[in-house]
Amino acid sequence: MGDLETTEEETSREIAFDWKGRICKSNKHGGMSAAIFVLGLQSFEMMAIAAVGNNLITYVFNDMHFPLSKSANIVTNFIGTVFLLSLLGGFLSDSYLGSFWTTLIFGFVELSGFVLLSVQAHLPQLRPLPCKMGASIEGCPEAKGLKAWIFYTALSLVALGSGCLKPNIISHGANQFNGNVKQSKKLSTYFNCAYFAFCIGELVALTLLVWVQTHSGMDIGFGVSAAAMCVGIFSFISGTMFYRNQPPRGSIFTPIAQVFVAAFTKRKQICPSSLDMIDHGRNNDERDRLSTNTRDLLHTKKFRFLDKAAIKIQNGTESSESPWRLCSITQVEQVKIIISVVPIFACTIVFNTILAQLQTFSVQQGSIMNAKLTNKFQIPPASLQAIPYIMLIFLVPLYETVFVPIARKVTGKESGISPLQRVGIGLFIASFSMVSAAVMENKRRNASIKSNETLSIFWIAPQFLIFGLSEMFTAVGLVEFFYKQSLEGMQSFLTAMTYCSYSFGFYLSTLLVSLVNKITSSSSKGGWLSDNDLNKDRLDLFYWLLALLSLFNFFNYLFWSRWYSYNHQSLSPTPLHVQGGSESCGTTKRVDQINNINKS
Repeated sequence: MGDLETTEEETSREIAFDWKGRICKSNKHGGMSAAIFVLGLQSFEMMAIAAVGNNLITYVFNDMHFPLSKSANIVTNFIGTVFLLSLLGGFLSDSYLGSFWTTLIFGFVELSGFVLLSVQAHLPQLRPLPCKMGASIEGCPEAKGLKAWIFYTALSLVALGSGCLKPNIISHGANQFNGNVKQSKKLSTYFNCAYFAFCIGELVALTLLVWVQTHSGMDIGFGVSAAAMCVGIFSFISGTMFYRNQPPRGSIFTPIAQVFVAAFTKRKQICPSSLDMIDHGRNNDERDRLSTNTRDLLHTKKFRFLDKAAIKIQNGTESSESPWRLCSITQVEQVKIIISVVPIFACTIVFNTILAQLQTFSVQQGSIMNAKLTNKFQIPPASLQAIPYIMLIFLVPLYETVFVPIARKVTGKESGISPLQRVGIGLFIASFSMVSAAVMENKRRNASIKSNETLSIFWIAPQFLIFGLSEMFTAVGLVEFFYKQSLEGMQSFLTAMTYCSYSFGFYLSTLLVSLVNKITSSSSKGGWLSDNDLNKDRLDLFYWLLALLSLFNFFNYLFWSRWYSYNHQSLSPTPLHVQGGSESCGTTKRVDQINNINKS
């Protein structure tokens, strides 16, 4: 009886299997005991990729001899590609491979990229001849031909592996908490733990590994990243027997496409006056593949044109319509949810554009400042990014143990504040990071030009600290928001949208740098960011531009977050009706929960 009860409890939530293909039992699989192995991969993978990404501009500029602006764009394009490829990883996971196998396969792809980078950095014949950028009158020849091809191939392997890995690490870990109600309440805690593991990985990368790169060479540094990746993969494999694995469900886009096709096909129909003409999808397995085992959904008034996809044609026969012409109302509402999260996603792009500056231009700022901590020890410029993570390894536990319990008493929410509120707080704080960056860069530039004084590298630390605090709110809140809004069988893909925001943020950074240079250049002088010398550039003005853009983005977010909450919290039921022969699909009607597994 005990096993039967456990199995019924599983299927009442969602179906999941262990490593041998047997239905999971909540007392043996999942929970934090399983997620801890995933968190190990999270920490070590972040350690490996952060050590490469955060100091990559130094390698590209000094070793591969690309100009400063091009080097910054290579880095932002690389990081942007990493996050954009997360959509591919999410799609493959949900549709065909499952999160476990997707994580494992692309973990080895990322490892191969680190190895190739290490080999190129170690062999002189695979790099341009040594030359000090900025000191050579004729300029240093940049990497071309085979050397450039090897470099871009290595970056592509790292980007493909890390990109497809990231959303699946998060979703596979979060899937361990869907076995029963008690585990589900710990989901918010898991996301905070995942961010804590992220911070630990970043901190080690930006201190120990960047120090190794600076003092022992980039080849050793890339090799250490490869070793860290090996440890992460080993941690992930070690938890195989404890995981809850959700099976792939075929193409996740087919049910979504069916809604749009059906709505377009019936675009001339008007909304019915009776709920009998609306299909609830109880008898169509293909139609309900996206909606099986989901929470109750409500028929809402937004995107009313999609409701036509659920209109049943009354032709006097009992023959069922094709799933490309008739969709369940639950299926329609799920598509509405997907569309609704897009504006929230878009509002985080500028936030990640700010992050791009901290990983490129701010690192270059530090390289021309006084980095001496003692007479014998200098701080690697890339290690400045470790400052917020030192703060966050203390703040994240305090957030979970102090802030959340207090906020929970006030709001009544299990997570203290809602994910949307958490994102909003982070976006507001992020603006002040660029204000601090602009003020400090102006001070550094004036001191260097007017007084020939080199300021301490710690003058630019506040911009990293402020952004680190904002990231604790925004990054965790966004991941939690997307995962909780995701539908069964789409957790990895919608979680990947979080990382896709990073991608667009870095691509926007590349676009802004190019536009600013073009707009601010003249026949007598270059643009704000056109020189390889920051004392000649106007990086401070660029930072002010980003501060204004970030503030505008925050107010834009307030509008869309309020719109999203309003549409999902207006739950008072009203009947469907037709007024004057025109459409009035703006109703709210509870849809029965679909659970074909229990029915069978």
